[in-house]
Order: sequence, then C-alpha cells, then structure tokens
Amino acid sequence: MKKRIVTVLLAAALTTTTLAGCGTSYGTMAGATSESPAYIEAEYPAEAAPAAEYPAAASQAAPAAEYPKAASQAPAADYSTAEAAEEYEYAYDEAYANDSLAGSYEAYEFYGSDAYSASCKDVDDTLCPGYYYCEPHYENSETYKSVIENPFTSTAESPLSTFGADIDTASYSNFRRMVNDGYSLSEIPKGSIRTEELVNYFKYDYKSPGKNDAFAINASIIDCPWNRKTKLVNLGIKAKEAGKIEDTPSNIVFLVDVSGSMESYDKLPLLQMGLDMLVDDLNENDRVSIVTYASSSDVVIAGVPGNKHSQIKRAINDLTASGSTNGGDGIKSAYKLAEKYFIKGGNNRVIMATDGDLNVGVTSEEELEKLISDKKESGVFLSVLGFGTDNYNEVTLETLADKGNGNYSYIDCLSEAKKVLIDEFNSTLFTVAKDVKFQVEFNPKYVSEYRLIGYENRAMAAKDFNDDTKDGGEIGSGHEMTVMYEIMMNEDGNDENTSLRYQNTDLSEIGSSSNEWLTASVRYKEPEEDESKLIYFPIGNECYTGTPNCDTLFAAYVAECGMILNDSDYVGNMSMRDVTKQVSRLELNDEYKEEFLELIRNCSC
Repeated sequence: MKKRIVTVLLAAALTTTTLAGCGTSYGTMAGATSESPAYIEAEYPAEAAPAAEYPAAASQAAPAAEYPKAASQAPAADYSTAEAAEEYEYAYDEAYANDSLAGSYEAYEFYGSDAYSASCKDVDDTLCPGYYYCEPHYENSETYKSVIENPFTSTAESPLSTFGADIDTASYSNFRRMVNDGYSLSEIPKGSIRTEELVNYFKYDYKSPGKNDAFAINASIIDCPWNRKTKLVNLGIKAKEAGKIEDTPSNIVFLVDVSGSMESYDKLPLLQMGLDMLVDDLNENDRVSIVTYASSSDVVIAGVPGNKHSQIKRAINDLTASGSTNGGDGIKSAYKLAEKYFIKGGNNRVIMATDGDLNVGVTSEEELEKLISDKKESGVFLSVLGFGTDNYNEVTLETLADKGNGNYSYIDCLSEAKKVLIDEFNSTLFTVAKDVKFQVEFNPKYVSEYRLIGYENRAMAAKDFNDDTKDGGEIGSGHEMTVMYEIMMNEDGNDENTSLRYQNTDLSEIGSSSNEWLTASVRYKEPEEDESKLIYFPIGNECYTGTPNCDTLFAAYVAECGMILNDSDYVGNMSMRDVTKQVSRLELNDEYKEEFLELIRNCSC
C-alpha cells in the first residue's frame, strides 16, 4: 500500500491550537442550567484537612469572579436552546425501528456516489496525512488484548464502582491510523479500541479546581443518545495546574528500541523527528540520557545538559535499527541512569519508544509486569510511545504503562508527536497526582442499575480504594479525564429494601432524604508522598439537563463510536452513520474534533 513519509516541513507548518470545545463555560452547581454542566464543589472528610485550607461546605461556594453564574456564560450565538433541542432529538425511525435502515439517510446520499468513492483515494492534507483506500486491508500480526464490556450492575446489590485513573489516548491515534490506511469497520482488530481513550483524546471546557483542591468535577446528566430508557452521567474531571512548570528541571531518559523491526519510516525515523522537536524546548537545568536496546542495551549519552541541543540531536539522528529486541535489559539500564541523575523535586521520567515487539530476554506479560512494578518504586515515572504497524504489540505497551506509574500514547504521524511531546508536554509529563483511584457510590433510591463505559482494564475491588498499597493511575498538570455511566432510574422510588437475617439493607438517612443520585470520590497521592488523600463530590438531580451543551454531546457521541467499534451489546441499532449525523450537527471549532468527524465519515466507506 502506498504511503507518504511525513517530512520535517510539516512540523514548520503546524500551529499550536487551544482546544476550547464549543466555547461554553461552566457555572457553579447552584447556578446549573439546562445549558451548563454543574461545577461540583469538593468535600473532604472531617479529619482530612484543617479548616483554613479547606473551608466548611457552607462557605465553599466559589467567588463570582472565579466561577461566574451560568446564566451569563454561554453566548446564545454559540449554542441556542432551540438548536440544542433540535440536535438532541431522538431519531426513532432510524435508530430504533425494527425494519431495515435502508433508504432512511437522505442526508447521506453522497456516501453511495462515485464522487465519494473517488474521494477515498485522494491524498488527505489534514493533521495526520495518509491515503484513504476503500478496498479491503489485509490482516496483519498486531497484538491486542480483548475488551470485555462492563455490564449493568444492580445498585441495591453492588452500589460501588471502583477503578484506577487512566489518561491514555493511544486508541484514538491508532484508530486514525487504521482509517487512514483503509481499514473497514469490520477489519479494525478486536481489542484495539478502548472507548475511554477515544473520549479522553479530546479537550473539553472543564472548570479548573479551586486553589486548595487537587481536582474539580464538572457533572451533567442527560438523556442517553443511544437508549431512550436510560440516562447518561458525564463526569468531567480536571486536575490542578502545577505551578511554575517552566522552572521545574527535567531528568529524561530516552529509551529507544533500535531493533530491526523499528527500521520502517513510521517507526524509528518518525521518532527521531519527534524527539528533535522536544529537545529544542530543553534548557541547561535539564538532564538528558539516551539508552538504546536491540540484542542488548547501550548507553548513547548520559546526563547531558538540556541546552546541548546539537550534541543530543546528533546522538538521536545517528541511531539505526538492526538486531533482535531485548527490552527488559533496556528498561533496567534506563532506570539505572534515571536514578543516577535523579533531580529531587524535578520531573524524573523514562520515555520509552517502541513497537512493543520484545523477543529476547524478558518477553512475557507477567515478567514485564513484575519488572516494571519494581522499578516504579524508584520515584521515576514512565511514558510509553508506541509506533508502527503489522507487528505492533499493544499488550506489551499497555502493561508497561499501567504497571509503571505511566501513560501511553500511539504516534502515527509527526503532528501526533508534536501534540504529545510539545503541545501537551506539561500535562503528559509533569505529574501532579499519582495512584489516583475513583469510587462512585450510587443511591438506590434514584438509580436501579448502572454501568461504567470503558475503563474495563482499570477495574478494582471496592476494598482496594482505601488500600494505599494498591496502584492507581497518574495524572499530569491540568489534565482532563472524562468518565461516563449509563444508568437506569428507579422510576417508582422503591429503594428495593430486603429483609435479611444478617445485614440491614435500609437506606441511610442521607440516601432517603437527599436529592443525591451518586457520590464520586477521588483518592490520590502527592507525587512524592506515600499516604493518600480523599475528596468527594455529591451529585444530584440539579445536574440533569434536557438540553446539554455541545461538549457533553460530543463526548457522548465519541463514546457511542467506541461502543460501535467494540460491537457493544448496549448500543442498540445505532450505526456509524448515525454517529456521523449526530456529530455533524454540532458546532466544532476544534481541529481535532473536526478531524474525528472526517474519520467516522471515511470509515463508513
């Protein structure tokens, strides 16, 4: 298949873009309207913090200057109530009819035309260029772990949903690569798409936490776009910004796979161009080391000051690919160097770049998990960058990131390298909270059943939430994370109390008397601490809206796309064309969201 090499010229043409959703700001919980998700104030256990640092709940309302009232926030020109209602209308005849959907998409006549077929073969000059081919893409040997979708769970029987934080975004850029390479929907490998990674790839206009808080939650509850019998809870989580990041020194070890499988243009050559851009942003306070691994590991440079740009770039660009892949040996060498040049209070990180094809030394998932779990205790964080096609082994990379206090991105083109290593360097590489875990408790008075959308590989036992020895996930400066639950309401108000011999299942006083539908709790550790902190956010019916804003809708539609790609049992008759129609009605003033719309159009080829 023909492809074109991304050249350095593209980097010069790229411009940094602020991803601002649809331009709608969010108000306080008290001022939530049908157009604004609610900004939920954090609450703390009574013993968790002094009153001076965390004021009592009665005095926690944010100042008007910091969190303006919702009524004054959303410009009518951007997104009117009438437009929202029209856009959010269910297409019952199309989505829920028992008969064939054939002929019901007048808006998509272009899909079947010769003009559309021809357009699929044209070179695309968008963010990540590639050829769109409509002909079948032949199978390859890429390796993925299957995704077993979260089912609905009875609130009365199991009211707690617990999982570790996950800010990885690799599934989206991998999905983009496959669409640009001509994969049809049926050819996209099972397990290659994790819904939460599609959703978390994009930026949303979430309100930032207060100055004493580590996290903020922006909550909205809407009618579910794919099931008229359920509702969708959207929790937009935003981490605090680390102060004076530009003054924080970095100790970075580039761990580069230079085995023979990295030779193709979309692997080592693409990585070298990306690292060249990153090096330009380093200064004399930073330290850079490069470790390579093939049949064995080698130290190319060690502890070089970050302002030695020419020396570092020369070392990067002199790398060549050959030999087998002894990743375990490389990991040990990289962490040894990171510990040697460790900067207290700095950003100490190994950045590993590979296609995941480890075939010598430590190769099994279990062996890698043990190796990387031991290394994370050093205080060195890990970023994993995946590259390439055909022999790409995502199972290896996901294991390394999840078990090594790390994050995982897939680099399919130079602009994605720029996005990860330049535009989002702070949120990706500067950790503000580690071992982050979430636990959501549902109130059976209002919610009869729930299911978490995505995060299947981050599920935890409820008891592990309070266990500081159990690993969570790391979250970087200002990072956003979106969590969605599909819920069934307890329409008759029956709390499903059951008379049992050994336990009491009656609702608590808060559960029976309050309007709280659920409580989202966050447990986390400061980057250099070992004891966790707890904050929680009660969420009630005031968060429900019949006219959600376009950020909320866009996230829901992306989740819908992920469910379709994973052959979800819960998406009904919705198709990718339905998603395309839904997204095309939104006002998208974000280049990545516009690109998503083009991708889902093209993958219907």
